[in-house]
Amino acid sequence: MARPFRFGVSMLTVGTAAEWREKCRKAEALGYDVLLLPDHLGMPAPFPALVAAAEATERPRLGTFVLNAGFWNPALLAREVATAGLLMDGRLELGLGTGYVKAEHDGAGLPFGTRRERVDRLERTVAELDRLLGDPEHVPRTARRPPLLLGGNGGRVLRLTARHADIAAFTGAREDAAGKLSLISPDALQERVTAYQGFAAGRTGPAELNYLIQLVETVADRRARAREAMRQVPELSEDEVLAHPALLTGSVREMAEQLRAHRDRFGFSYFVVLDPALETFGPVIEELRGT
Repeated sequence: MARPFRFGVSMLTVGTAAEWREKCRKAEALGYDVLLLPDHLGMPAPFPALVAAAEATERPRLGTFVLNAGFWNPALLAREVATAGLLMDGRLELGLGTGYVKAEHDGAGLPFGTRRERVDRLERTVAELDRLLGDPEHVPRTARRPPLLLGGNGGRVLRLTARHADIAAFTGAREDAAGKLSLISPDALQERVTAYQGFAAGRTGPAELNYLIQLVETVADRRARAREAMRQVPELSEDEVLAHPALLTGSVREMAEQLRAHRDRFGFSYFVVLDPALETFGPVIEELRGT
């Protein structure tokens, strides 16, 4: 039996306090299950915004998508997580990743490191969070670590995800030496999912599989839109663009059919859109609700 869908929205802007409350309430009314904040310089600080979102809403869970491990001292992050979890009445979901934008680390005066060093840092952060949040003497006290999402496609990150994460997030992209991301083909993405499933074979229960959709657009002709998109992703064929979960186009019914197909092929059931697509994606949620 297929896992039920969940839908999240990554909020890139906040605005005034009143605007933020209204935006969060709109997302809740549209049926989003999770309200998410990224962790980039030049964007809102995630934890204060999430606490305010919790005050403005009743149903959605609140999450980081995803924290850059290099921005956070694990002990201070454990304090943030425990406090936010208490103020959100247990609705917090914690997303972590290695980080991939060197310029942001430079701007914060923090070391970036090689890919190996960034994965090492992520592993230490996960281990320390487990230790600290599992300590009955930790203050503030929390009942347990919130559900953990780990994001990435590399082998070491997938192994870490298989061991520790409740939610496995796939990027569908590769990173070059400068930290620039480019889409991989659907077949290459499938290979990464298959690799993760091999690493996770010994789990007592399956993780939820997550994917971030980069583009949501209502169009009459999906193939024509795919040909336009090929200018930005020349490494992919037209059919690969049409089959890629990063790009969601067509009518509401066609978009819903694509997400069902992605769930069947890749196992993705938890999809996230960026907030410019907040309202465009709403009817797709309604179409898929309960399926």
